Amino acid sequence: MIGAQPQGAVVRVARPQDVEAAGALTAEAYLADRLLADDGYETELRDARRRADEAVLLVATVPAGEREAVVGTVTLAPYGSSYAEIAHPGEWELRMLAVAPEARRQGLANQLVLSSLREAVAAGARRVVLSTLDSMHAAHRLYERLGFVPAPDRDWTHEDVRLAVHTWTPPEPPGALVEAATWRPLRMVEIDGWQVGLSGGLTRRANSALALADPADLDAAVERVELLYDGDGLPPTFRVESAQLRLRATLLDRGYREVSVTDVLVRPVGASSPAGSSRPPVAPVDIVARDEPSQVWLTAWCTAKGAEREQARALLTGSAAQYLTAMRDGRAVGVARVAYAEGWAGLSSLAVVPDARRGGIARALTATAHELAGRVGARDMFLQVEVPNQVAWQLYAREGFRPAARYSYLTRTGS
Repeated sequence: MIGAQPQGAVVRVARPQDVEAAGALTAEAYLADRLLADDGYETELRDARRRADEAVLLVATVPAGEREAVVGTVTLAPYGSSYAEIAHPGEWELRMLAVAPEARRQGLANQLVLSSLREAVAAGARRVVLSTLDSMHAAHRLYERLGFVPAPDRDWTHEDVRLAVHTWTPPEPPGALVEAATWRPLRMVEIDGWQVGLSGGLTRRANSALALADPADLDAAVERVELLYDGDGLPPTFRVESAQLRLRATLLDRGYREVSVTDVLVRPVGASSPAGSSRPPVAPVDIVARDEPSQVWLTAWCTAKGAEREQARALLTGSAAQYLTAMRDGRAVGVARVAYAEGWAGLSSLAVVPDARRGGIARALTATAHELAGRVGARDMFLQVEVPNQVAWQLYAREGFRPAARYSYLTRTGS
């Protein structure tokens, strides 16, 4: 596991079996920190059931025998809910962040807040807000490291206690068109203003439909896309943005299923990694950058993807890109690709051989890609991480990447 955290810790939306433990943990953490002024608030803290119903309740869990133990929790409340005390329209509010005393100083609070930002972005939040006591210096450092900024004009008091407000604004995402321009399908067909990628099944990014327009007859448009994929012997697959609720509902009604959920993470090019972030040491490696994928690079990538070499080469070289290979003792131990479009640099294909992981090679490849992006004048860098891959997104968070968008791939069941 990359970084300092309890062994096997996972942050996710609470399940019904987590709720009671989340409520008890929240109250006990506040009691341990002497933050409870009255019994009424303790009752509210313990009522995690209502938080799960009215807001988004996240929990951090670790293995405990055959079960999971809740060791941290936070509530993410939308504007207008009973838990949003200071949120304005379009904002989501962080409330009741709590970590079990025995699990502290291991990065769980950082993990919980980052997960909250990702969920807020997925929900379409234009800003995330929170309130904290002036005396909570460790919390202030955490929020600053994650990109929150003080909003003193919004500070407020509650029962003679002054609370400082901090806000976080998501970075602008590159958008589906820019992302597609850094990973061009072998063949692109336009149907009703949609772009349909076909690449013999090699990667979902190159074999999915981008719904860029909103046709009046949505079912008819979907049928035309299906016929195109059927003709190529491929499963019809759509990239669906979080806000495309009508398209999602239509596809689900037609028997599609969600096969992956992906976050788009962004960082400015030229910005340093967050101060105070915990970063593993970089292993001694030489990183070679080329404008074309070398045979060594292709072998590593094709082995990981199970891809045919020439098909892979044709797909990868369809966009302007650089190919990084981390070499140690004459052996390739890691690869990455950074492609360019419209002032953006897209980092992808990062892989480290199993026996060389946890040694800082992924960080070295990411840092080199960032440096190369700066040299060609890119303003921002983005990458895509599947939501369950918490190890990867924690690595990228330490390197300054923040959530900007979320999308899903939906594929027709039985295809």
